Amino acid sequence: MRRRLATLLLVLPLVLAGCSKPRSDGLIVVSVIGGAPELRDPDRRPLAAPDAALIGATAQGLVRFDAAGQIEPGVARRWAVSDDGLYYIFRIEPGGPIDAEAAARRLRRAIAAASRNPLKPVLGAIDEIVAVTPEVVEIRLHAPRPNLLQLLAQPELALITGKGGTGPMRIARRETGVLLLTPVDAEAVPAGEPPSGQVRLRGERAALAVARFAAGEAAAVLGGTFADLPIARAANLGDRVVRFDPVLGLFGLAFADTSGFAGSVEYRRALAMAIDRDALTRRFDVPAWRSSATLLPVGVPDLPTPARPDWIDTPLDQRRAIAAEAVSRWTTAEGAAPIVRVALPDGPGSNLLFAALRRDWRAIGVTTERVAADAPADLRLIDLVAPADIGSWYLRRFTCTFSRVCSEQADTALIAARDAATLSERARFLGEADARLAEISAYIPLAMPLRWSLADPAGGLQPNARAVHPLNHLRRD
Repeated sequence: MRRRLATLLLVLPLVLAGCSKPRSDGLIVVSVIGGAPELRDPDRRPLAAPDAALIGATAQGLVRFDAAGQIEPGVARRWAVSDDGLYYIFRIEPGGPIDAEAAARRLRRAIAAASRNPLKPVLGAIDEIVAVTPEVVEIRLHAPRPNLLQLLAQPELALITGKGGTGPMRIARRETGVLLLTPVDAEAVPAGEPPSGQVRLRGERAALAVARFAAGEAAAVLGGTFADLPIARAANLGDRVVRFDPVLGLFGLAFADTSGFAGSVEYRRALAMAIDRDALTRRFDVPAWRSSATLLPVGVPDLPTPARPDWIDTPLDQRRAIAAEAVSRWTTAEGAAPIVRVALPDGPGSNLLFAALRRDWRAIGVTTERVAADAPADLRLIDLVAPADIGSWYLRRFTCTFSRVCSEQADTALIAARDAATLSERARFLGEADARLAEISAYIPLAMPLRWSLADPAGGLQPNARAVHPLNHLRRD
């Protein structure tokens, strides 16, 4: 496989060679892995990486992320939080692209009953979003949420208007599969000269994006995941060019069909026990990639100590022996060994992941079949970066609304956590939900998500915990 990837990456630069001279016009060319970027409505469906990059550049929220993943002013130039954490007040500059009423209306739509915004489940503490004056938006909560600003900076809560975005950039020109973005506040320049800070944005397949970067025709490649990392590795671009974001989130297997082997906690537990997670992550040769056997990572502020499965300290060979006994009971009762279908995305990284799972489950007597990401399956990969340092985001993925394997007891605890008056009381309820989900093996954790980018060391791209790389903060050396 590596030889095929290397051959592809050697051939593709030849296609681009006719336009690989270094740019002298200051234009920043960026490729995002995926389809053509569009200004899509995040309240209707999740955003793909190219869509999120475009919305982040052209439709900022009340606040936004800077290059380091920290909060900076967006549409709101200033904000304040009440001492009890129940009121967030944002001041919008008059004469801007959106007024307070339109901003409040947009945010209310994101949390409305009909909304399918992926952040809606963790915004339940919001009671009201009101325009106090034409320049002031107030968000009123019934329980404190210290990390609300991190959520408001996400592209899913960008303030898209009927006329388009709210900056800091705008779409200056559309070409086939390519968008030319220019800063909203670009200073006037002489005729025939492009404004500084322009970005040419395109979405494309990983192999073409990497080849374009290797040929000198792109300043950055964004949106890389575990599935396409081997393509970047095959280009031999060097460790200073391939950047990994230290993200937290969910990277593991959710149960999509419980009518067969996955219908019993005993067998779900067997599958989870048999995996050599450290060996799996070593296949990708990313020393900082953290394996995980818990639903939440350690250190999330509102639930710093996650529930640990009861087998976590048992040596791997003993775990597999216990798991094999459970599989043997199934085989005896059913008259055939279990077959587990795993839905994975396309890409050479998925090949590596599947090979590891097949090897580990073969060791306990389970046959593994790989199916397409959207095909019927017993297990489906979840690969999501946490939008904020908030424990409920992890747990709410496994409520009975979203997950085939769930617990009414855990759901009740999550409802109590949402309405808890204090952060300590909230942490207690979140801990109860986490412990219950661990007991029923609702999810098979594998690792933290893997996110990578390509950029020149002097290009302004900074690895960060949110895996966001705002286009307005990129630059050419």
